Formats: sequence, C-alpha cells, structure tokens
Amino acid sequence: MSELWWWTLAGCAAAYGIKLLGYLVPEKILENERVTRAAGTLTIGLLASLTIVNTVASGTSVEFDARLAALVAAGVALLLRAPFLVVVIAGAGAAALARYLGWG
Repeated sequence: MSELWWWTLAGCAAAYGIKLLGYLVPEKILENERVTRAAGTLTIGLLASLTIVNTVASGTSVEFDARLAALVAAGVALLLRAPFLVVVIAGAGAAALARYLGWG
C-alpha cells in the first residue's frame, strides 16, 4: 500500500475519533448559550471562507473570473430572499453570461 493511502486512512481515523469524542461532551456544556452561539458562528465563518477560496482560487494563484460574477449574483438573490433554486439559477446564469462576454 502506498504511503498516501496510509495518510488518508490515518486522517479518516482521526476524523472519526474526534467525532466520537463529541459524544463524551456533557449535555450541560452543549446547552450553554455561549457554546451554541460559538458553534453557529464558527460554522458560518468556515462556510464563508470555503466559498471565497473556491471562488477565487485556481491552483496556487488567485483568479477573478466568471465564478466571482456567479457569487455576486447569488448573493444578490439571497439578499432579495429568493428561493434556493432561484439563487442557484441566478448564479449559473451570471456565470454563463460572464463567460459568454469573455470574462473567464
């Protein structure tokens, strides 16, 4: 087995172990308002950073292309409280239009 597979399996085992440790956290701690708020905030921050990295990263460089137009269009649709399907279609349409116009 190659060394990469061992690292992959070790990462899987570590993630599973950390998830199992979550069951050992006392319920009193989980019901604390600060813990609940911190968990929600961390989730939003991680999702936002993942979205931005996937939008502007291309390999090891930063690129502003049609993905950025799609993100902006989807953001506007979300601000207007559009249904999720409309948000996805707006983003896809903006990316297609940007690519048609030669941007990305």
